[in-house]
Amino acid sequence: MRPVTPRSVAVIGTGAGGLVAARELRREGHKVVVFEREDKVGGTWVYNPVIESDPLGIDPSRKVVHSSLYASLRTNLPREVMGFREYPFVATNKTQRDPRRFPGHREVFEYLNDYVSEFGLNELVRFGTEVSYVGLVEEGKWKVRLRIGEDRVDEIYDAVVVCNGHYTEPRIAEIPGIDVWPGKQIHSHNYRVPEPFRDQVVILIGSSASAADISRDIAAVAKEVHIASRSVKKDGTLGKLPGYENMWLHSMIENVHEDGTVVFKDGGAVCADVILHCTGYKYYFPFLDTSGIVAVDDNRVGPLYKHIFPPFLAPGLSFVGLPLKVVPFLLFECQSKWIAGVLSGRLVLPSPEEMLADVEAFYLTLEASGVPKRYTHNLADYRFKYVDWLAAECGCPPVEEWRKEMFLEASKNKLVRPETYRDEWDDHHLVSQAHEDFGKYLSNGDLGEIIPQYLQQNLKI
Repeated sequence: MRPVTPRSVAVIGTGAGGLVAARELRREGHKVVVFEREDKVGGTWVYNPVIESDPLGIDPSRKVVHSSLYASLRTNLPREVMGFREYPFVATNKTQRDPRRFPGHREVFEYLNDYVSEFGLNELVRFGTEVSYVGLVEEGKWKVRLRIGEDRVDEIYDAVVVCNGHYTEPRIAEIPGIDVWPGKQIHSHNYRVPEPFRDQVVILIGSSASAADISRDIAAVAKEVHIASRSVKKDGTLGKLPGYENMWLHSMIENVHEDGTVVFKDGGAVCADVILHCTGYKYYFPFLDTSGIVAVDDNRVGPLYKHIFPPFLAPGLSFVGLPLKVVPFLLFECQSKWIAGVLSGRLVLPSPEEMLADVEAFYLTLEASGVPKRYTHNLADYRFKYVDWLAAECGCPPVEEWRKEMFLEASKNKLVRPETYRDEWDDHHLVSQAHEDFGKYLSNGDLGEIIPQYLQQNLKI
């Protein structure tokens, strides 16, 4: 066995990725400090009713609001799938908690706080501390510049793990004629509640999970909601949506005009009050200085070996949580285990040249398949294959079959019955398998009071 070398490691952010990274790094013996500019953990799961001064979120001088949560948000994955493998996301009997399989955002926030309490992570976190600069210095170490109120402090670390999330810097649709269009624009990053859209005609751009939720949210109060989507198929699905008298589906926007008209590529036109961009986010690391070794190009962060390590800066710099269309907490957990083991020397990376060759081959595969550069980190077609690869590198078992099947079942139901899939399901056999696995883990674990409480409530033994 290779000797394990503890390192001093700075972790940026206390969302789910930063928290599990902190736990895994400490378990591996590293000295860990986690920097959080806000006053609580949770990252994007900290609901903030405040919106930014620029509703589009593109003014660089705006005061940035980190979270993109809207008040009505519920998870689009069941809690059994969503939780960390080593800390199941179980319903509790605590007061004011949400026991549903697809809980609201507050329950996820509480779960992350339970995780922090269970593993004593608060002692690793410096709250109210913003990272303003990260750069390489002599002997392969990293300077981390901190902003604490009016103070500026520089500290040196052996490694930095970037876990700052990617739901803060909006991507905006390019719309011909928008400079003269008189209506309002907002990005979903700044959407919280539907009331401001009462009696208005709203154009919503996007087809993601948030777009589906927000469109239905707004339809309860708006005069009309028109959804413009690039992914609409030419199969007769355009037009009024079933179950709604005031919501229509269109192809993408062709152009807009100074009289307020929005013209769609399907030939339709609407005079609208608001365009709401549910168009995703940009990867954004304003604090990171790698002298161009790592760059964001058309939303590709690279070059990165397995979406984590820059080949010629590894293992001192790493990223947790870049991939999209994944089971996030599970992925963060496996990525963090790998990073922690590599930093200690227990696990070994290929040479920088071999890692770069792997990245370049991956990029060529995407190009040959016609995948745009901006989808580099979209793992929709191989999400579990990727996590299983990470697990194998760490010496962990592959993803449980029930978790894979439950994910696919939820994804299918979301398409078949988008209005009710969170409250109606047919995968009770998978839930039973999940509970059995949780029981085995918890019985052998060291999770204190959660063991008898969970076994009694959920396993009936």
